[in-house]
Amino acid sequence: MFRRYRDYKRDEFYVVGVDTAWGGTDYCVAQFLCKSKLDVPVVYHSRVLATEMTPMIHNELERIHNETGIKPVVAFERNNGGVAEIERLATLNRNGKYRIYTEKTNIGTTDRTEDTVKLGWTTSSSSRPTMLSMLKEAIDNRLIQIYDKPTINEMFSFIVSQTSSSWKAQAEVGAHDDLIMALSIAWQLYQTENPPVNLNNKIPQYKPLNFSMS
Repeated sequence: MFRRYRDYKRDEFYVVGVDTAWGGTDYCVAQFLCKSKLDVPVVYHSRVLATEMTPMIHNELERIHNETGIKPVVAFERNNGGVAEIERLATLNRNGKYRIYTEKTNIGTTDRTEDTVKLGWTTSSSSRPTMLSMLKEAIDNRLIQIYDKPTINEMFSFIVSQTSSSWKAQAEVGAHDDLIMALSIAWQLYQTENPPVNLNNKIPQYKPLNFSMS
């Protein structure tokens, strides 16, 4: 289920993209992207229901916090029943060891991004081309180090096909795109999410002045 390629390190910051599935031939996938080192050391990939995946992702997020000392940020795709799993994840997060992504506006534009009231990530006819294009640019420029062979194999089976009204990037017939979609969500989080500021390191300590009275 989990494929691990290296250990988590202290002070690393992680963003996690999750693609949900509700049975059939699709997989539940989570890509754990380290923003500090720009690599993906852990991948969750299993043909299970999203309800089975959520507790496992919760445990892994808590593990990241325990080992890095920094709260990771996670975005479940809202499609395919993901909204219900986001609510479950929020309930499981009793210890507050991770943050659940709040959907943003204006990603991929020159306008300022702003929070919405929605938790999770929505893949739509408008967001899908942008997220895939930005991921392709990152891969073409070798910005992300990917160790996972199944993820790389999916990239080779990803094609652009013509629909009745436009062109669409998708997996070829008989192949899957779950790993790519989860990674593209993680890459979107890379654009907007940052670790919390440690105020203890930002605010200088007050030191009283010594006065001598003669």
